[in-house]
Amino acid sequence: MVWSITAITFLATFGILAALFYAFAPGGAGIAGRLSRLMDTSAPVEETSFSERQKERVRNTLAGLGKLVPGNSDQAPRTELLMMRAGYRSPQALSAMRGLKVLGPVVLVVLVFSTGIYRWNPYMFPAIAAVLGYLLPETWLVWRVSARQRRLRRGLPDGLDLLVICVEAGLGLDQALLKVTQELRITHRELSDELQLVNLEMRIGKTRLEALRELGRRTGLEDIKSLVAMLIQTDRFGTSVAQSLRVYSDDLRIKRRQRAEEMSAKTSVKMVPPLVFFIFPALMVVILGPAVLTLLRQLVPALQR
Repeated sequence: MVWSITAITFLATFGILAALFYAFAPGGAGIAGRLSRLMDTSAPVEETSFSERQKERVRNTLAGLGKLVPGNSDQAPRTELLMMRAGYRSPQALSAMRGLKVLGPVVLVVLVFSTGIYRWNPYMFPAIAAVLGYLLPETWLVWRVSARQRRLRRGLPDGLDLLVICVEAGLGLDQALLKVTQELRITHRELSDELQLVNLEMRIGKTRLEALRELGRRTGLEDIKSLVAMLIQTDRFGTSVAQSLRVYSDDLRIKRRQRAEEMSAKTSVKMVPPLVFFIFPALMVVILGPAVLTLLRQLVPALQR
């Protein structure tokens, strides 16, 4: 049993070190890419940073590891949709996530055996480590989706105001979306990228309705889905786009203020656990401590008599 555990630990450690060495080792792909860009005079020469190159190598390593493992066809569409909503749209993103799910349990199990935690329970702790290593990438991905949706929700009112201004100034909806994409490039990068994808999809031949529906599916945000439904209804019934956007913008501002009021109302409830468990005990010790010590000094000699 001991020899088998030692062999498994050695093989897992060797595999992790080999993967990291392959990820961070200098290769010829970067040199070949730079030479090809230098040979092509029409393309601008762009030098990627060191961190970007290392991220790309790690991503390629995880993708190569994920391709070795057969994927579950039932969970692949859900994982792909989550990766899309988190902002990872490269062709290797799904394989990299699958490789991370394979590498996570191995790393945690190796940590359990290397730190000696397995001695407390040789069966339960490695099993818990393997399960956590498999679930942590999915949990991290869901957190990334929530964070990106929060940023999209924060930038949507500003983008909608710019869209209303552009439409009321006489621009068409397609040109207004393109203008909003350019104006929000610095302040709200995620929303600008999503609107740019809408413009690119319309350029390659998709209709406006299909591009807007794909925007709602790609983001998964209820406010954007409502905006898409409103634009689709406006296009079908032939009503004024500027007036509809103005009404929806006012409604979105009301929702934003209501969310802020809801968060402020929750503050008093969220402050109760820290007050009860951390602040009140310290206050009791500081306030009642001297009084308790004085009572003990007076009562103990009286009781001893």
